[in-house]
Amino acid sequence: MTTRFRFLRLAALPLAVGAAWPAASQTLLAQAATAPQLRDTVVTATRVERPLADLVADVSIVDRDTIERSGAVGVMDVLARLPGVEISRNGGQGSSGSVFLRGAESRFTAVYIDGVRVDSQTTGGAMWEQIPLAQIDRIEVLRGPAAAVYGSDAIGGVIQLFTKKGEGKPAPYAQVGLGSHGTRTAQAGVSGGAGMVDYSLGISHERSDGFNARPIPTANPDDDGYRRTTGNARVGLQIDARHRIEGTLLASNLESQYDSSRTADDRNHHQLRTGGLSWAARWTDTYTTRLQATTSRSEYRTTPSFYETETTLRNYLLQNEWRLGAHLFTAALERREDELRNPAAFAGATELHGERSQNALALGYGVAVGAHSLQANLRRDDDSEFGGKSTGSLAYGLALAPQWRATVSAGTSFRAPTLYQRFSEYGVSTLQPESGRNIEAGLRWTEGDSSVGVVAYRNRVRNLINFGAPGNCASTLGCYESIGRAEYSGVTLSGSHRMAGVNLRGSIDWQDPRDLDTGRQLARRAKRHASLGADTELAGWTWGAEVQASGRRFNEAANTNVLGGYGLVNLYASTRVARDFTVLARVDNLGDKRYETARTYGTEGRTLYVGLKWMPQ
Repeated sequence: MTTRFRFLRLAALPLAVGAAWPAASQTLLAQAATAPQLRDTVVTATRVERPLADLVADVSIVDRDTIERSGAVGVMDVLARLPGVEISRNGGQGSSGSVFLRGAESRFTAVYIDGVRVDSQTTGGAMWEQIPLAQIDRIEVLRGPAAAVYGSDAIGGVIQLFTKKGEGKPAPYAQVGLGSHGTRTAQAGVSGGAGMVDYSLGISHERSDGFNARPIPTANPDDDGYRRTTGNARVGLQIDARHRIEGTLLASNLESQYDSSRTADDRNHHQLRTGGLSWAARWTDTYTTRLQATTSRSEYRTTPSFYETETTLRNYLLQNEWRLGAHLFTAALERREDELRNPAAFAGATELHGERSQNALALGYGVAVGAHSLQANLRRDDDSEFGGKSTGSLAYGLALAPQWRATVSAGTSFRAPTLYQRFSEYGVSTLQPESGRNIEAGLRWTEGDSSVGVVAYRNRVRNLINFGAPGNCASTLGCYESIGRAEYSGVTLSGSHRMAGVNLRGSIDWQDPRDLDTGRQLARRAKRHASLGADTELAGWTWGAEVQASGRRFNEAANTNVLGGYGLVNLYASTRVARDFTVLARVDNLGDKRYETARTYGTEGRTLYVGLKWMPQ
C-alpha cells in the first residue's frame, strides 16, 4: 500500500468514529490526564493565551491535582500517561531518557519551563532527567509541528511546564513521602499575593537507593540510586492595571548512579538553571506587548570516567498582539543564542567551544467566528551558520453541530543541527537542518465533561541526522550525516466519560514511525500503545486505577533486538485525614511485570509510595 493511500485511510477514521459514536459512547475511554475543557485557556499552542474553544490544535493539559494523584516522581512518568507520548529510559529515576511525541525523535520536541527554552546542544533535545517534577504546577502538551511559532526544534510538538503563580492570602504547604527502594521525598513552599506583588517559592529534596539498573554479567551488580535537590521562585509586580513585570528562577541538582563497567561506581552529575524576566504591557484595549529575556544552562558530567558538556541558551522576545473583535494578529521578533562547551576529556584532547545565533520574525493570525476557526502562522529564521529557513502553518476548525467539531491542518518545521553534530570530532560542518512537513485531520465530540476525539496525522522528515560511517569527520569511528528520511504517521483516539459516579479516561495510539530508506520501524517506539484510567469517590476516599500498555519495539534501527510488549496496572488512593492533612498511597506495576524500554536496562518492579501533605485550608 502506498504512503498516500495509507494516510487517506487514516484520515478517514475520524469520519468512521463519528458514525459509530452513538454505539461506542459508553465504553470509549479518554486521555490519561484531566481532559481539557472548552473553558480552559492555553498558552503553548500560539504563544498567546487563548481559550481552548478557539484553538485548532491537539492539546493536553495536566494540572497540579493530576500530578499529585499520579504519585509520579519524574516528569517523564507523567507524560507517559498522555495521548501520543512514549518514553524510553536507561534504568530508573535519574537515568537518561527520551520522550517520543507522536513517535518523533526526542530532539524534535521543543521544551520550555515558564517560557524559558531548555535544550542540549550535544545530541539535541531536553535532558528530561534534569527537570524536577516537584516544582511543576501545570503541563501543556501540543502535539504536531509548531516551528512557525517557535522556530527550530518543534517538529513533533511542544511541551511547556509551568511553576505555580501566587495569588491571594499566603498559602504554605509541606509534603513528605516514603517509598520502595528507600525512596524519601520532602518538599515545602509558600505562595500568595499582597497589593502589587504576588509570589511563589518552593524547595524539594528526594533520594532513593534505587535498584540494579543494568542486570547483566558485565555491569556492576550494585543498586543505582539518585538524589535531587531543587528550588524555584516566581515573583510578579503588577505596576498598574496595564503593566506587569514577572521574574522566574529554577535550580536543580541531580546525582545518579549508572553502570558502564563491572567494578566502577559510575555517577552522573546534572545541573539545570533557568531564569526569565518579562514585561507585559496593555497599551490600549486592543494592543498589548510582551518583552521577555530568558536564559538556561544545562550541565552534565560523569565520574570516574570523565565526560562533561554544558549548554547555555539565551532568548530575547518581543511579542505584539492586536485584537480587533474576533480577530487576533500577532507579530514577534526573537533572537536565540546557543553556546556549547565540552572540556577536553583527556590530556591531548581538544576542548569544544561553539556558538551560534538565530534571528526571527514570526507573524500570526487567528479568528473564531460562529462555527469557523482559523489559525495561520508564518516565520522566518536567519541562522548565523546555515542561513535562512521559512516555516508556515495553516489550521481550520468547523463546528458541525453544538457537540461536534472537525479540524484540518498542515505545517512545515525544522531543527538546526546541534553544535556538537557540526563541530565535534564526529561532526560535519555542512550538515543541513532536518525539515518536516505535517498534515492532520481530527474530529471531536464534547458534551458537558464527556468528550471523545480522534486525530490522524502524517509527518515526513528529510535530512534526518543519523550517526553513519567514517569519512567526512575527524573520527575513525563514524560521522554524523543528514541524509536520512523518516515518516511518523498514526491515529490517536482519546476521550473522557463519567458513568455511575466513575470518571473514565484513556487514549489509544496506532502509529507507524519508520525509516523511509529502509522501511524499518524506528528504534524504541511501538506501533500501538495505550493508557486507560478510572477514579471515583467512596467512603471519603478517592480511589483510582490505571493501565499502561505498549506493543513490541526494536532496540535499534536495524530491528534485530526485540523489546517485548508490556502492560502495567497502577493503583492509587487518597483521603483527608484531618482538616489540613491529606494522605496519598500508590502502588505502581501491581503485577510486578519485568520489561525493558532500552535493551539490557532494567525497570522497576512493584513499588509502593505513601505521602502526607499539609496545606492549611
